[in-house]
Amino acid sequence: MMELQVIWIIRLVVACVLCLCIFIISASSATEGFESIACCADSNYTDPKTNLNYTTDYRWYSDKSSCRQIPKILLSHRSNVNFRLFDIDEGKRCYNLPTIKDQVYLIRGIFPFDSVNSSFYVSIGATELGEVTSSRLEDLEIEGIFRAPKDNIDFCLLKEDVNPFISQLELRPLPEEYLHDFSTNVLKLISRNNLCGIEEDIRFPVDQNDRIWKATSTPLNALPLSFNVSIVDLNGKVTPPLKVLQTALTHPERLEFVHNGLETEDYEYSVLLYFLELNNTLKAGERVFDIYLNSEIKKESFDVLEGGSKYSYTVLNISANGSLNITLVKASGSKFGPLSPALKILQARPWIDETNQTDLEVIQKMRKELLLQNQDNEALESWSGDPCMLFPWKGVACDSSNGSSVITKLDLSSSNLKGTIPSSVTEMTKLQILNLSHNHFDGYIPSFPPSSLLISVDLSYNDLTGQLPESIISLPHLNSLYFGCNQHMSNDDEAKLNSSLINTDYGRCNAKKPKFGQVFMIGAITSGSILITLAVVILFFCRYRHKSITLEGFGGKTYPMATNIIFSLPSKDDFFIKSVSVKPFTLEYIELATEKYKTLIGEGGFGSVYRGTLDDGQEVAVKVRSATSTQGTREFDNELNLLSAIQHENLVPLLGYCNEYDQQILVYPFMSNGSLLDRLYGEPAKRKILDWPTRLSIALGAARGLAYLHTFPGRSVIHRDVKSSNILLDHSMCAKVADFGFSKYAPQEGDSYVSLEVRGTAGYLDPEYYKTQQLSEKSDVFSFGVVLLEIVSGREPLNIKRPRVEWSLVEWAKPYIRASKVDEIVDPGIKGGYHAEALWRVVEVALQCLEPYSTYRPCMVDIVRELEDALLIENNASEYMKSIDSLGGSNRYSIVMDKRGVPLTSTSAESTLPAQNVSHPQPR
Repeated sequence: MMELQVIWIIRLVVACVLCLCIFIISASSATEGFESIACCADSNYTDPKTNLNYTTDYRWYSDKSSCRQIPKILLSHRSNVNFRLFDIDEGKRCYNLPTIKDQVYLIRGIFPFDSVNSSFYVSIGATELGEVTSSRLEDLEIEGIFRAPKDNIDFCLLKEDVNPFISQLELRPLPEEYLHDFSTNVLKLISRNNLCGIEEDIRFPVDQNDRIWKATSTPLNALPLSFNVSIVDLNGKVTPPLKVLQTALTHPERLEFVHNGLETEDYEYSVLLYFLELNNTLKAGERVFDIYLNSEIKKESFDVLEGGSKYSYTVLNISANGSLNITLVKASGSKFGPLSPALKILQARPWIDETNQTDLEVIQKMRKELLLQNQDNEALESWSGDPCMLFPWKGVACDSSNGSSVITKLDLSSSNLKGTIPSSVTEMTKLQILNLSHNHFDGYIPSFPPSSLLISVDLSYNDLTGQLPESIISLPHLNSLYFGCNQHMSNDDEAKLNSSLINTDYGRCNAKKPKFGQVFMIGAITSGSILITLAVVILFFCRYRHKSITLEGFGGKTYPMATNIIFSLPSKDDFFIKSVSVKPFTLEYIELATEKYKTLIGEGGFGSVYRGTLDDGQEVAVKVRSATSTQGTREFDNELNLLSAIQHENLVPLLGYCNEYDQQILVYPFMSNGSLLDRLYGEPAKRKILDWPTRLSIALGAARGLAYLHTFPGRSVIHRDVKSSNILLDHSMCAKVADFGFSKYAPQEGDSYVSLEVRGTAGYLDPEYYKTQQLSEKSDVFSFGVVLLEIVSGREPLNIKRPRVEWSLVEWAKPYIRASKVDEIVDPGIKGGYHAEALWRVVEVALQCLEPYSTYRPCMVDIVRELEDALLIENNASEYMKSIDSLGGSNRYSIVMDKRGVPLTSTSAESTLPAQNVSHPQPR
């Protein structure tokens, strides 16, 4: 008997052990591939609710000074009491997570709190996932579903208005079937809800994929079903857990669910509805209902029991804007009302390809090599995520090649780097410009392969040793090489360099005498310039003389045809025009003109702007590049070269420049009336409000300047940073477009490289350009549309101090314009001071400029034509009103709407205007 008891005890113990092993193996299998990160957590821990293991993020970011504790008022339901705050000037910070190529994943960031003034963005790789912004004291989650393109993925936080922060980051593998119903490789979760009255969120371990099903309040008058189903075949791995479905609600007639706060861009949304019939007594045809999305019927006579299964789901697609209304309505002839579903809303986003994999691997390898001796280097610490996309790395510039981004420029000059030059730099096959000057690099210069595309190398002002490698001198595309001020390098290569056509400093600190070939070229250019000058002077003198003589017969006097002759040649590369049009100034002269930079009149991305006076008495604005400028030598050269070739009365002319002792300075005429931004809502606006005719004239002037750029002979120019602060006003309020540091010649067929660096300013940036990186003149058109709205409304393009729905000027104004309620957006300072049709023309042009797709936007030439018509109507109306006023009438006029929303005139005097001024356009 005793032996029998022992045997049973042994069997029981073995059974328990087996059960425990099965449980451990099952739990391990369920969480395989899970990555759970608790930012700034003191140590690894297990979440008590989910039993998931969380690890700290110190292997990504070891700096504990960026850690913060979540306020106690926000601590409920949190497993991690800390968060990480990235204190950065600009750019991004990323977590690189391991993935399996082509595996489908869920990735979720949890942000512990938010305030009205906070805003930053989140991305998966190079694909923007969403904006972190909320005014509620609760966790904000951003979740995406994606197919991994490689064996790792970056989850990045991109700085916008505030420093980004994060508390938890979670990565979960999903079944392959998850993306079967979708044509994209990335989805953003908008909502995942259980609509059946369960009070708490449902997640792991109930949902083996750790999808979070949010509890949702019960719809009005909905009734709980008193049935329960415990065993049912849900037919698939991507369905909701049974717990989400097994308690449901119903209504005799209709159930309605509203989701607000959707983004207003034209995204495609997928609505997934999951149903489980809980009433075992029902037969097919007894619970039938219609499904509507935003009042549009999407599914007619939907029957959960059709096909014999109790479980059914449907996927519905819609382009929603702002809100989504899901309504289930009892179908005609149905015995019972609709059943509440589990609900999921997903937003399809275009996947943006990352940097070429080879370039990415090489530059990451280079970063590791540099970090060996530069652990706390500021430039290297900022290198996070994709080097080319969404805030390119500091010193890195990229172009497009065969459909992907490649690194073409590496400028780490003055970055306080030491150690040897990383050998991996020679593996960057598409690199064209390499600048490692003004650092502390030592050791030998690595050899470059003959296949290198380098055209410019600057290794000057370091501590390099040995000789210049033959491989550099013989590079097939190289045209400039600087390696001076490396005191331990030998100068035995002068003979080789003399025999080449490379621009070089010969390894010396002081300027070297130019080679014979260079002397010859300079002499030839100078002689040619003199001959051209003489020829032009003689030609103009002869024509001037001939026309003067011709006019002598009129009263015996000589009448010169012009007092100020202006001429230009179309070539943007002409040396003569460049040297004549823009003067080089010495640094000493600049300091004298500005009285040692005495009067600061502005700040910009390039640097500070000072007021000065030239020796001929002309007042100037002197723009000095600062050491911390976000714009570099390329922007300086860009503006210098562009404004040397292009002149127009509505473009700010460049008078001169200085490029001396590492100082980069640009000199322009002083614009006494500041910028359009200043006059609309800056300090000057408080002194004197711009009237409507002046605003209209400014808009037309700026449009003419941009139209000239877009139609420049030979190749059009795209400004890339059109905004009200870059429209300056001279003493007569003539508008002049300024700041061409980011401007580019428009891409042409056959171009081998097209820049992927998205440039622009938040609030003005063309969304299509931002998403596709495809640059065109229509990107300027979109930005100009925002400027037109600023002119009409007197509002900033972005203002997060306003209520949430009014943050974006474009999104706030569009509904009013489409509803023909333009008077709701007009600047109060000009109400009663404009003609209805003139204003409508401007507003309609603005709306067309802001079309999401560039194909539907007008070109600048058409915009100029519309604004000219608007100004003509306004001026005619103004003159007519003045004449009425002189007879005792009223000179005030404004928009009044009829019942259809069509603008009508508001005064009896206006009704007698000439015919061309009273035909009010219908809003499009």
